[in-house]
Amino acid sequence: MGRRKKKPFSDVEITGIAHKGKAVGRAPSGEVIFVEGGVPGDRADVLGLRKKKGVWQGIVQEITKPSSQRQEPFCQHFEDCGGCKWQHFAYAGQIEHKEKSVSDAMRRIAGLTDTEIRPILPAPQTTAYRNKMEYSFSAKRWITEAEIEQGGEIDGRYALGLHRPGAFDKIVDLEKCWLQAEPGNAIRNAVKAFAIEQGWSFYDAREQTGWLRALVLRNNEEGQWMLTLVASERRADDIDALFSHLQANFPAIISYNFMLNAKKNDSLQDLEAEHWSGDEYLRITLGEVSYDLGPKSFFQTNTRQAQNLYDLVIEFADLQGHENVYDLYCGIGSIGLYLAEQAGRVVGIDIVEEAISDAKKNAARHPDRPMEFFAGDVKDILKPEFTEKYGAPDLVITDPPRAGMHEDVINYLLEVRPPRIVYVSCNPATQARDCARLSEVYDIPVVQPVDMFPHTSHVESIARLNRKE
Repeated sequence: MGRRKKKPFSDVEITGIAHKGKAVGRAPSGEVIFVEGGVPGDRADVLGLRKKKGVWQGIVQEITKPSSQRQEPFCQHFEDCGGCKWQHFAYAGQIEHKEKSVSDAMRRIAGLTDTEIRPILPAPQTTAYRNKMEYSFSAKRWITEAEIEQGGEIDGRYALGLHRPGAFDKIVDLEKCWLQAEPGNAIRNAVKAFAIEQGWSFYDAREQTGWLRALVLRNNEEGQWMLTLVASERRADDIDALFSHLQANFPAIISYNFMLNAKKNDSLQDLEAEHWSGDEYLRITLGEVSYDLGPKSFFQTNTRQAQNLYDLVIEFADLQGHENVYDLYCGIGSIGLYLAEQAGRVVGIDIVEEAISDAKKNAARHPDRPMEFFAGDVKDILKPEFTEKYGAPDLVITDPPRAGMHEDVINYLLEVRPPRIVYVSCNPATQARDCARLSEVYDIPVVQPVDMFPHTSHVESIARLNRKE
């Protein structure tokens, strides 16, 4: 098979944004191109790399006329790292296009022409906003173009950072990441330096060899940190040595944990977390509610914006104090617990047993907030006998994964017809698809976009659904 032909395009007009942080461009010939590295308003020469389903995928070769929304990236790793795709895109432009993506989904997919799409809620901070980062060790560091141009011998053996997009076995070694507060960078760099000094091996994803695999750092607004080391063997003496070194230098780390991963993949959800020393949990507080998080607990990674998001859920819920609330895909019960004081009872359901265990522990520390939690697939639990036992819901909060709600869950809602639904989504396209189905029974008066992840293409969306009379 011959090599795929590339195609140069001149004077491409970048008109909008696309999936995974790419931009949409249109060549003078009319051909549409998904462009890596473009900003809406740019005119650029683009190299088309491949054609997929009739649309070219390409990269910017030269900006011939920069957009007024183009800015200089602030991170030294921007050109190589996949963590922040839009640092070259002014924040005002980012949220404008995110808001438009939610509006377009609701208009085009859901067909909701009368729904109010509120102005997007910007993030209160655009750097150091994440409370959790997962870094990978690699025996093969990504070599930058600048290093190659300089020539000479290059040491590419050690990396601790984030994946290079499209290179599963190469990690961009980070000196400073802007996504998490300090001393996150100092902790990561200290772990790497100590590991190299000790002669420990970093993981090689292609060869499936090496000891150190991942480092997970979690922090709260009070400046406390939880650290989890992931490695291919449980080498107790070496783990003790590393953790002792960190304890002596970083008193902010209050919890040390370990995960053994001898699998071929990097997924952590099916691994057992072993509490090693310090506190068992890291506490994060939103308003009057506190949550104890373990190494594997799912929680909104933007703490400050999470509280704003939950306040909007309460606004949309319009609780009167007596409601029976179903909290679907509840995770550790974060939303349900946040609003439970204003409801009669909250019933939470999630498929992850460990999340439900955390939810029960968090609820137990707030006995004034009546809550019950159930582990299992939402579609399997929502049956007539469950409704009969726990009562029909007056309000449903649903926060499904990116794939949206299962068809059986939608059918349940259409049959039971709770008076109100508040739908929180991390994927406006699947939210709009589900809203289209639910519009058979529900009016959808308002949708609120929320920016949880600055400098990325991701956007959250909250929809209120009112049962038609």
